[in-house]
Amino acid sequence: MAFGLLAMIAAAIFAGAAFYVNFAEQPARLRLDDRALLTEWKPAYQRGAAMQAPLAVISFLLGMLAWWQIGAIGFLIGALLIIAPWPWTLIVIKPVNDALLATELDKAGPQSRSLVVKWGAVHAARTAMGSLATAAFFWASVSY
Repeated sequence: MAFGLLAMIAAAIFAGAAFYVNFAEQPARLRLDDRALLTEWKPAYQRGAAMQAPLAVISFLLGMLAWWQIGAIGFLIGALLIIAPWPWTLIVIKPVNDALLATELDKAGPQSRSLVVKWGAVHAARTAMGSLATAAFFWASVSY
């Protein structure tokens, strides 16, 4: 049971961080001029990725251990939901990330702003997946 609770905690931290980005950081950065917007986005993205990627992996592994140990399907569902942001990021978000990271600060403008807006929209799916994973882990924990 401890693995399931730890998986839920890691998923909740992941979801909370993703929620913060979508509902606090992204709207605040969009109020900046184009150059400042890109200047803020680049290190924020790199730091966020360094935090969220390990949280997803840790939560996934703990969720799988809980499922293997207890057999509650909610742990399997939560594990699959918390790892789902990885392929989503590689397939959908990475092209946007790569374009933004390749943009020189002196070339920031409407196109880079549009990409940051798009990035925020596709990042919202990570918030949803993390939240659903947390809910699945919670359901499995209280059902057992």
